[in-house]
Amino acid sequence: MSESGPARVDRASALPLWAQVHADLRRRVETGEFATAFPGELVLIEQYAVSRHTVREALRRLRDDGVVVAERGRQPRLAGTAEIEQPLGALYSLFAAVEAAGQDQHSVVRRLDVRADAVVAVRLGLEESTPLLYLERLRLADGQPLAVDRVWLPAQIAAPLLDADFTHTALYTELAARCGIRLTGGRENIRAVIPTHAERTQLGIDDTVAAFAIERLSEHHGRPLEWRTTLVRGDRFSVTAAFTARTGYRLDVTGPAPRPRRRPHAATLTEPR
Repeated sequence: MSESGPARVDRASALPLWAQVHADLRRRVETGEFATAFPGELVLIEQYAVSRHTVREALRRLRDDGVVVAERGRQPRLAGTAEIEQPLGALYSLFAAVEAAGQDQHSVVRRLDVRADAVVAVRLGLEESTPLLYLERLRLADGQPLAVDRVWLPAQIAAPLLDADFTHTALYTELAARCGIRLTGGRENIRAVIPTHAERTQLGIDDTVAAFAIERLSEHHGRPLEWRTTLVRGDRFSVTAAFTARTGYRLDVTGPAPRPRRRPHAATLTEPR
């Protein structure tokens, strides 16, 4: 066999064609040939000169081996490079999104206390001195840093959350169970940023990886209740938007952020009106 590239299948062999393709793909994965991207079905069909059925069976076995993630309608990818996907136009949970991607979700709780923050209080429509519950977490997916998440809620409502263990639970689940509150909507701003050195260290990335800065103001029946800021690794996170010919979706492009940190432009993503 050659050290790189596909090996020719032996049609005279007693070993099924899918098994030969499967074995060769494992060899190519182990040699690092697919470090940048894993080829799609059509490419593999051409490389090995076999049928789509043969390629799909080989991919299915690779998926069962835990080597690749192969989903209908999406190009296969190596299992170690899984991406967290978030929908736009819906109130979502990062906890749920990580687990939906088949990854283990864990958080390192850095702060969980009550404090005053005049700027955040004003955002929530409260007096500047209003006590706020503050939760800061390093979010991990399969043991690797994914995001730094900071949340503020009025302490008068959210004080029961001080007894929650947020190492492996969703904030919104605990908010509903302990406080009887389910958020009903809000607004979110997502922009691409260049992380600082300290932020790169927290997220375990180098200077070639950008990030998403997410700011969320969530409401409970029209009343602001949660202010959240999240910094997410750009190489493990994506956002998607569903649209129709009737409603479409709207992308508002704004000018520079009020307090830029080498962040030239911001994009505000809202639900369709």
